[in-house]
Formats: sequence, structure tokens, C-alpha cells
Amino acid sequence: MYDWLNRLPKAELHMHLEGSLEPELLFTLARRNAIDLPWAGVEQLRDAYAFNNLQEFLDLYYQGADVLRTEQDFYDLTWAYLLKCQAQNVVHTEPFYDPQTHTERGIPFEVALNGISQALQDGRKQLGISSGLILSFLRHLPEEEALKTLKQAMPYRDTFFAVGLDSSEMGHPPSKFQRVFEQARGEGFAAVAHAGEEGPPEYIWEALDLLKVSRIDHGVRATEDPKLIDRLIEEQIPLTVCPLSNTKLCVFDDMAEHPILELLERGVKVTVNSDDPAYFGGYVTENFMALHDSLGMTREQAQRLAQNSLDARMAP
Repeated sequence: MYDWLNRLPKAELHMHLEGSLEPELLFTLARRNAIDLPWAGVEQLRDAYAFNNLQEFLDLYYQGADVLRTEQDFYDLTWAYLLKCQAQNVVHTEPFYDPQTHTERGIPFEVALNGISQALQDGRKQLGISSGLILSFLRHLPEEEALKTLKQAMPYRDTFFAVGLDSSEMGHPPSKFQRVFEQARGEGFAAVAHAGEEGPPEYIWEALDLLKVSRIDHGVRATEDPKLIDRLIEEQIPLTVCPLSNTKLCVFDDMAEHPILELLERGVKVTVNSDDPAYFGGYVTENFMALHDSLGMTREQAQRLAQNSLDARMAP
């Protein structure tokens, strides 16, 4: 089943590039940039990947991202992910990139963006993987910082096609970012947002009605609101669901509790994605396999999920 799932043509619509930083590459970049790490080696770092909630993960995630310093570092990070896409027949990807994670550390805006966009361009030419980059705002920071980031990004507007919203969800509703999303849409960018992972269904309503997003990232807590489910079905709004992430971050205690197949059968346009694969135990195929192992996902269901991902892509 794994090999069959691996061969299935897929798109990935919810993946944070910084979250694909495997421990081996993290240590390589640390040596390259003469950075001391608090872990003795790769295995000790992997052992640290045990999280009780989103914030515990984010603390380690930002610590790991500190090894990314040069254009070559960001290129190598993105290229490693694209090679994984090639190995798993992910034919199209729309990864997230968080500029503020790096500008806050003093990395010039263009350094990260140049490395990432060059790798994506090479991926199109050399690997045949189409892609589009989503510039994402950190929701735990003020909207004024997001507005500054959007302004910084405008000279490089051809390198990304959409804006997104991620990081700590609780206490940071989508309504906090209404102005910056309005500006971005006015500039012609598509919009997506994380909502309904740890945050309540109300955050999904806000993302749809106030930010006017075309796609909801995560969205699994929509199951708590029947009217919201009806809307998602009627308007065919895609949810970019990340099963391994949801269990690793204790959104669900066990994969057997995950509602993705129930949502699929009800007509919600759910898709399968890896979120932060280096931290959560697998890329797209591993997420599909987890659904097969724990929920009895059939090949027919897998084909529908894969087709949903291809249908829900927004970048050319």
C-alpha cells in the first residue's frame, strides 16, 4: 500500500519550508555557519521532538530555524524538500515561508527569498515539480509587523502568489489581520489562513468572512459547528489537513479519532499534507499511510483525497 500511495500523483498545499529542516541538514548548516547547538547529535535532537501542544513545537521550530543564515542555506533547505517531493510523486507544491522568522534575526529579507525562489525555479526546470510560494505572517506578532512585511515583500512580488497566516493560534484571531489581508488582496494576491487547529470554529468563520481566504489550513475543528460544515460543503472550500501534525500536537489523542475520512465522505474538500514533516514524523505519503493504518482508508478514498489536492491548488 505504501508503494501504491507513493506513486499516486499528489499536490501538497500545507507545508512550512522551515518545518522540513531535517536534523541531519540542521547540523550540517550549524557546522557551516559555526553555530553551537544545544543537542549532542541528530538522535538527541530527534528525541526532543515530543510535543504536548503547538507552542512547545514552535519554540523548538524557531530554535532550529536559527541555523538558516545564507542564501545557500535557504536554497539547500528548499531543494532537499523538492527531492522528497520527487521521491513521493508530489507533482505540485505550494509551501509556506515566514519572512518574520528570519528578518527578526537580522537576516535581510531578500536573502531567504532569493534562495527559496531559486530552488523552486530549479525544481520546475530539473524535476518537473510546479510550485508557488505563500508568504505567511506570524500571528503572534502585531498586525503592524505584518503590514511592514508585506511592504518589504512588494519589490519581490513575482516570487510569491499568495499570503497566509500561521504560528500560535490561540488568542490571535484572524480578525487581528483584516487590514493586511485586505491590502494583499488589493495587490492581487490570493489568501489562505491557518484556522481551526487549536483555535475554535469561530476562527474559521473569521478567516472566511473577514480575511476572505480561498482555502483554510487545518480546519479540523469545523466538526464542532454543523452550519460551518454545511458552508464548507456548499462552497467547496478546501481544508489543507495535516493528520500526523494533528496527532503529534495533541489536537487528537490518536489517529483513530481523526475526522478527515468522515469529512471526505460528507463532501468536504479535504486534502492531505505534511505541515512540518521533519518534526512530525513524515511527508505526504507517510500521512496517507497513517490514514490507511489507523482509519482503514481505501484506495478509492486515497484517490479522491489526492484529486482534491490537485483541484485545490491555486498557483499556476
